Amino acid sequence: MCVVAIAVGGADDCDVMAGLPWELKFPKLIGVKLTGKLSGWAASKDIILKVAGILTVKGGTGAILEYFGDGATSLSCTGKGTICNMGAEIGATTSIFGYDPKMADYLKGTGRADVAAAADTIAQHLTGDAEVYADPSKYFDQVIEINLSELEPHINGPFTPDLAWPISKFADAVKVNGWPEQLEVGLIGSCTNSSYEDITRAASIAKQATDHGMKAKAEFTITPGSEQVRYTVERDGYLGIFEEVGGVVLANACGPCIGQWARHSTDPNRKNSILTSYNRNFSKRNDGNPNTHAFVASPEITTALTIAGSLSFNPLTDLLTNDKGEKFKLEEPMGIEMPLKGFAVEDAGFQAPTEDGSKVEVLVTPTSDRLPLLAPFAEWVLNNLNGIKLMINTQGKFTTHHISLT
Repeated sequence: MCVVAIAVGGADDCDVMAGLPWELKFPKLIGVKLTGKLSGWAASKDIILKVAGILTVKGGTGAILEYFGDGATSLSCTGKGTICNMGAEIGATTSIFGYDPKMADYLKGTGRADVAAAADTIAQHLTGDAEVYADPSKYFDQVIEINLSELEPHINGPFTPDLAWPISKFADAVKVNGWPEQLEVGLIGSCTNSSYEDITRAASIAKQATDHGMKAKAEFTITPGSEQVRYTVERDGYLGIFEEVGGVVLANACGPCIGQWARHSTDPNRKNSILTSYNRNFSKRNDGNPNTHAFVASPEITTALTIAGSLSFNPLTDLLTNDKGEKFKLEEPMGIEMPLKGFAVEDAGFQAPTEDGSKVEVLVTPTSDRLPLLAPFAEWVLNNLNGIKLMINTQGKFTTHHISLT
């Protein structure tokens, strides 16, 4: 929160370990001004899905995205996290929101009231200056403005996270492009969109279906993002709602996002469609099948379409029909930002030492061929390298996923 966090890639790691300097170009600044307020079916996920459609997967490369405006301060802290999490899909160096009361509420609710108190004392320095936000075009290299009050839910894909479709146009796009209309699997959770708010909003949709005697027509999986969230939503009865509608709760892990799940299919190469609330939907990303058309949406939209079992279903306008032939319309999702009883967990897993960890010993079986301890590299004397051959040259949307497959 409020940190300009810049990570490095494997090539950068190698340079540093070899004693070479690590260089970073000064990034450009892209300002995203958010006005209005989300309502109805629109969620924080839809903001980044729309931004991805505007900037494409390359538009944020070499730039920091800063979200600001009254609309930004109205978003939940975890909603902001969803947006920043997916900034990598547009190539952003990093994404950031200024510190605000929503962040303070989250810190207090997760046992970090002391951090919130410290941040509150310097709150004016943890956000942009007033004159910057008053005249953003003077300070940012590019400014994008989105009115949240008018924002439609989006579904992006297939095969790329920047092919953005407002839900009012998505059904037509499915037919025109010949994408498989039947939805085979809906997946929510994983590292993003697995907050308490996300789970409660999606569960409110699932409960409407079960109240009308209807189960999900497509396979439905739920992947909690952490043991604390899993324990809390189970305590509050939300996991039971998903199971009642036919959902399966998976382990707290990346899971299907990186292909770690049991894909039930009679033909692993068949053309098919899935919908997730994850970030990435590159070809073969989720299940190894190049013919799987993976689309990305919010958890609530994913849940609604999974219940319908069809990509052509628009929960904002269309009706569902249960086994008795009774028709009903889903009401807008309702969620809770923070659990009313507070977060809880019995076993949070391994916790690293908070003080001095220098005396911590990492024990690995000497005979292990899976977890070798790293030994320091020998110092390399830098010499000019001449005549090195280029092994591969690519164009277009080439990702680290393609590299791993090669």
